[in-house]
Amino acid sequence: MTTKISSLARASVQAIEPYASARRSMSGGAIWLNANENALAPSYQLEGSFNRYPSCQPAALVQAYADYAGVQPEQVLVSRGADEGIELLIRSFCEPVEDRIAICPPTYGMYAISAQSNQVETVSVPLLPDFTLDTEALMQCSAKLVFICSPNNPTGDLIPRQQIIEVLEHFQGKALVVVDEAYIEFAMQASVVDLLAQYPHLVILRTLSKAFALAGLRCGFTLAAPEVIQALKQMIAPYPIAEPVAQVAVQALSQQGITRMQQSVATINELRAAFSQFVAGQPGVSSVWPSNANYVLLQVDDAAACVSALQAEGILIRNQSAQRGLSEVVRVSIGSPEEMQAVQQAMQRYFSSCTTGTAADSTPDQSMQVQEENT
Repeated sequence: MTTKISSLARASVQAIEPYASARRSMSGGAIWLNANENALAPSYQLEGSFNRYPSCQPAALVQAYADYAGVQPEQVLVSRGADEGIELLIRSFCEPVEDRIAICPPTYGMYAISAQSNQVETVSVPLLPDFTLDTEALMQCSAKLVFICSPNNPTGDLIPRQQIIEVLEHFQGKALVVVDEAYIEFAMQASVVDLLAQYPHLVILRTLSKAFALAGLRCGFTLAAPEVIQALKQMIAPYPIAEPVAQVAVQALSQQGITRMQQSVATINELRAAFSQFVAGQPGVSSVWPSNANYVLLQVDDAAACVSALQAEGILIRNQSAQRGLSEVVRVSIGSPEEMQAVQQAMQRYFSSCTTGTAADSTPDQSMQVQEENT
């Protein structure tokens, strides 16, 4: 009798449906507008040799981000993207099988998957129809971690500051409230980083992947009280940040790098406003969500057909219809001016063909691969 090696994996691991990242779900094409990346990418220089192990928490990088965020270095943990921050929080503060996290869908899928991989239950408290928090229902939850994404992915909405404060007030001494600010540079006025001093159970997640155009670097930050940071340091891998990553990140967080990022954000916000106005006038688009991030969510007649039609033209966007509370929606990342012109022309052709009943064959190019999304 032959035993399949896969059967040796933990039962909880076998039960996990992996996060369908944009790169895992779709490949090929010439214009990638499905992963909320920043197409306005600067270049960086590396120096030195890399034969020595790096620091676990590079001092120059920690200080640079502390200065940027307006906090103390002991309030900063640097990690392999904000995803590792999520994982560390669950591993550090949740007992497997016993504890729970709370999430507010539709939202980022990795909160639930990280919880499941650590045998931690997830309690879902859906957002209200206006995509604000259902604070009454959320406060009925018994959870160790409460995840709030603002600007929210995939809707782009901001969670009202007063609602976050209400949640913080309620969960004092009961749970950590984790506010995911991965996209905050696109709406900096909405950050709650100033509340860290008042609420020691507040945790903020940040990243260089979005506004700083460093998605390939995998560099994220957790901002929290020193006691929380110390707990995460007890769980983090010995060498999480590669030396080249630290070097580039410090350059990005220089005054010149921050100015360049802010200019990029201003351009993207302008492109987003123009794109939102464009799609709002297209036949077949029934709703366009106001966005405070580098993407726009829109409801169409047939999300799968829309994604497929653009894919046939070499343009990748993301179908988010599997998200709880959403139906027939696609999310379009804001690319370069040239990319946005191309996607608008392709969408105009697609929506026009739908109204005339002459939609072209939208069979994806054979060089592309697509999988069904699960989040």
